[in-house]
Amino acid sequence: MDLFNQSGKETEGVVGPLADRMRPKTLADFVGQTRLLGKGSLLHRAIEEDRLFSVIVWGPPGSGKTTLARIMASETKSHFETFSAVLSGVKEIRAVVDEAEAQRRYHQKKTLLFVDEIHRFNKAQQDAFLPHVENGLITLIGATTENPSFEVISPLLSRARVMVLEPFSDEELSTILKRAIVDKEKGLGSLSMQVEPDALAHIIWAADGDARTALNDLEAAASLVQEKDVTERKITRAVAESALQKKALQYDKDGEEHYNLISAFHKSLRGSDPDAALYWLGRMLTAGEDPLYVARRMVRFASEDVGNADPRALSVAVSAMQAFQFVGLPEGDLALAQAAVYLATAPKSNSLYAGYGKVKQTISQTGTLPAPLHIRNAPTRLMEELGYGKDYKYAHDFQDAYVPQEYLPEELKDQVYYEPTNRGYEKIIKDKLMKWRKLKASMHQGRKKGQP
Repeated sequence: MDLFNQSGKETEGVVGPLADRMRPKTLADFVGQTRLLGKGSLLHRAIEEDRLFSVIVWGPPGSGKTTLARIMASETKSHFETFSAVLSGVKEIRAVVDEAEAQRRYHQKKTLLFVDEIHRFNKAQQDAFLPHVENGLITLIGATTENPSFEVISPLLSRARVMVLEPFSDEELSTILKRAIVDKEKGLGSLSMQVEPDALAHIIWAADGDARTALNDLEAAASLVQEKDVTERKITRAVAESALQKKALQYDKDGEEHYNLISAFHKSLRGSDPDAALYWLGRMLTAGEDPLYVARRMVRFASEDVGNADPRALSVAVSAMQAFQFVGLPEGDLALAQAAVYLATAPKSNSLYAGYGKVKQTISQTGTLPAPLHIRNAPTRLMEELGYGKDYKYAHDFQDAYVPQEYLPEELKDQVYYEPTNRGYEKIIKDKLMKWRKLKASMHQGRKKGQP
């Protein structure tokens, strides 16, 4: 049986990749994203009441951005247009606008314009669409994996709501895959195929929240057993691993062992044991752990547990991550090993971690305290008259480029957050801070006595 072209049919829902065939057509069929699409939510009501607004949908690959745009169009009976930010220019923009005007004039239809990868939309394209979004001729649905704050011009961003999609949970991916396994019209149901729970769990783990990847991997596994007798048509874990070309993690299914090993690795680094750190690193990489996940943990460790006791540690960790991205496996694992040994043998300090924790706690308790007037810029005469920048002391005009003055809000005056240790480079930092803090204390003492 041909999995990709059953009986030569050319109808929609039969031909094409499984991920495309199983794409839900209605909100009721859409799995996940309940925070945005749950009954009574803003977006759900807008779709139900046919009162759509422009939206920038921001989320990781395979989180349902394109599917959601199509559902918006079909359930609101809008005219649906797609636009390529990469391949199209001003001529194509004009064609979209002309078609939107025709749809409104002759069919009383709104035009929903879907722009995939809107982060590739250049400024000229965005400016060209802006007036038509503003006057309501076009309802824009932009999809992006990048932060739209940096990629979309402010006027366009202010006319659209940013909706953040999350990766699918394991339970949601399980629901999506099980639908595909039993659906005889669009899915794999006509194969009468069995999928072992362990195999399904491996496909879900490998997809990492990406529904498209999960469905593509399921289809690849199905292609390995579809020619077998129906009684032997079964996807086992071994079949799934073969199809995905990815060895299964030697962790239990609920992920506990995954966290056990990363915890052992982290604590070995913190405990300054390079041998144990290398061992647990090897255990994770051999099991099939994502090397970049380990690299990210080491970057975090460099700031959290080493900090300024050895400022080079962060550079070493970031360089190891970049080296791995450049070289890949298997050669790149040595860069990770080098970073692990460096971090394990570096002097340790959690002063940055503790200090920043205090800052976050202070902000949660005190809110948005204003910056002192003397350290504000005064770019206008009015601001200067209001005292902005008055009595500010320019550090470079003083010996050693230091002059005691207050930089914190009045309510937090003399508050200390960062308390360096006597280990590594932090001892040098500590000596400097002690000197500066004494000068600052003397300044405050002099003011109390009425000195200038």
